[in-house]
Amino acid sequence: MASSVDPRFGVALRHFRERRGLSLRSLGQLAHRSKSHLHELEAGLKAPMVDTARHLDRVLGAGGVLARLVDAPVDHVAEAGELRARVAASDVSGDVLERIEQGTDDLASSYPTLTPVDLLPLVRRHLAYVGRLLDGRVTLAQRRRLLVAGGWLAVLRATVHIDLRQRTAAAAHVRAARDFAEHAEHAEIQAWCLETRAWAGLTQGDYRAALDLSEQAQRVAPRGSSARIQATAQEARVWARLGDVGAIRRALDRVERLTANLPVPERAEHHYRYDPAKAAAYTATTLAWAGDPGAEQVARAVLGDLDPHGDGGARPRRSASARLDLGLALVAAGQPDEAVALGAQAVASGRVVPSNWWRAVELLTKVEQTGVPEAAMLRDLCTEYTPGQRPPADRTTG
Repeated sequence: MASSVDPRFGVALRHFRERRGLSLRSLGQLAHRSKSHLHELEAGLKAPMVDTARHLDRVLGAGGVLARLVDAPVDHVAEAGELRARVAASDVSGDVLERIEQGTDDLASSYPTLTPVDLLPLVRRHLAYVGRLLDGRVTLAQRRRLLVAGGWLAVLRATVHIDLRQRTAAAAHVRAARDFAEHAEHAEIQAWCLETRAWAGLTQGDYRAALDLSEQAQRVAPRGSSARIQATAQEARVWARLGDVGAIRRALDRVERLTANLPVPERAEHHYRYDPAKAAAYTATTLAWAGDPGAEQVARAVLGDLDPHGDGGARPRRSASARLDLGLALVAAGQPDEAVALGAQAVASGRVVPSNWWRAVELLTKVEQTGVPEAAMLRDLCTEYTPGQRPPADRTTG
């Protein structure tokens, strides 16, 4: 995704549409635009044209707000460069450190529930606030706390950009997070920067780079830290894509040892605090990708824990991914009908983020190869929801 897409446009469009009580379909009829095109605009998957923004302003009575957002696009790279320059400043001020740290934890805990396009403006705002405070004066101890908060926010922002497939912006903010971490001498944030780059490589099909970065992250991460566990689990997933059964098992064994007797953290939904449920979910993904016969049982247990009532649960993004994992396992087990149903639920939930879309494509490809007629329904859903409105089979699965 190009860095010129301002995520505020999608948030504003959704606000004015919902204020009018309109669905995407009804707005499409009023504005003479397709539902899928409006979905892409709201999700930040497509940059709006100025004429389109002005037309939607008139239809929704938005008073020119949408057009102004298009006329003043966000330069993510410039923002990241400004943050990196501020990290080296020595005179800072601020008396709200506890509130900043609380806000940082709140945002990291919102990652599993908020859509990327809704979370990104919030992270940007908090990160800009930290940047302003780094222009003032505080004690060395206070300055380090600001740097640590900035590091967490920058790596979270990079992760959200990866979810939106905004690669240039993601890379810029990983570099900014690394600078924060180096100045704060914070090894765990440094490790998360490496792990985040590994995840980006995995989503882009660059498995060897992802493997190297996962191993680097494990070496940098403090003993017993969430970053070390996550990087080890990430390594297992990379080996699954590479098809090395022995390496998969060794990596999963290390994850099991690292998570043995792991307590549930105070905020289990926190993106940077590993919890037993995440360990199980990563194992299910790894086994499903590897075509392991045990994948179905693990994936069913994970989905049952995440979404016991079938409504998405408290972590709808994880639930959508769990459905894709179970679907893939079921195809391998010769049960494509149920795999189609699970894939349809995942796609229609709207919780499969752009960086994970290839996983839905992979499931579609697998079920179509079985010849099951129900696959046509899944293809229709994928065509409706896929970024760019291109047929899923034309995309690389990585």
